[in-house]
Amino acid sequence: MTAYGASPIKRTRSTAAELATLHAALYEYAGQNYPVTVRQLFYAMTVQGHAPKTENGYDLVGRELVKMRERHALPFHWIADNTRWQRKPVTYAGIEEMLDITAQTYRRSLWIEAPAHVEVWLEKDALAGVLVEETRRYDVPLMVTRGYPSLTFLHSAALSIAEQARPVHIYYFGDHDPSGVDIPRKVEEGLKRYAPAAQIHFERVAVNEEQIRAWNLPGRPTKATDSRAKTFRGESVEVDAIPPLQLRELTRGCIERHLDQRRLGQLQRIEQEERGQLLEIARMMRGGAA
Repeated sequence: MTAYGASPIKRTRSTAAELATLHAALYEYAGQNYPVTVRQLFYAMTVQGHAPKTENGYDLVGRELVKMRERHALPFHWIADNTRWQRKPVTYAGIEEMLDITAQTYRRSLWIEAPAHVEVWLEKDALAGVLVEETRRYDVPLMVTRGYPSLTFLHSAALSIAEQARPVHIYYFGDHDPSGVDIPRKVEEGLKRYAPAAQIHFERVAVNEEQIRAWNLPGRPTKATDSRAKTFRGESVEVDAIPPLQLRELTRGCIERHLDQRRLGQLQRIEQEERGQLLEIARMMRGGAA
């Protein structure tokens, strides 16, 4: 967590009434925007005046969110955390269960006949749980760089892009700070270097200066320790400062530029029919086993 600098006001313990107000605001915002990250909630609370825009303010929001979830005052699944995950092969009790689960999750390829290939790239892993709501819905790859991506990651992504015999559109979401502005330049440069024959269209979607002004996004002091800070002007603004619903709307808008809604409707109807066929096969196998 980046420090925001010392507060000119001496920190005092929040009163019971202040905490109750904060809890109500956290519950309302999370309920309207979930899944949402702790940092996104912190920014929302600073805008609403329920928490100071300091390191202590971030700690306060995080601490109270822990209390609320442990007391079952706020559902755990409202808070996105994509930084911890498990590696385990998928297994089944038997082929009938496999068919049942496959029927529930079966998806027709949306892009196999599309004139373009679309990917969404994201600087921060913690926000993957927010954007994946849209990328998963539309069967679009979500690529998380975790700051500057490694050469191995870029090379692997470029090889996949090179296999596409059609234009590739990449939409990038990252911070507006010295490194956040530079990362997409390095990403685009790397992808085009490792996939020189590919037709790559790269767009940095957020955060940009126009969004900062139009949406009055809260900022933070730019880190003087960043070697790129000398040429950067103004406050830094994290992509987390964009409200989750707006962030998902931006993502959805980028993807839908390349979608044929009529074709999408047709595929959804075919999906439903084929899921029914899979369920019927599972029922037949259970009947035969009996």
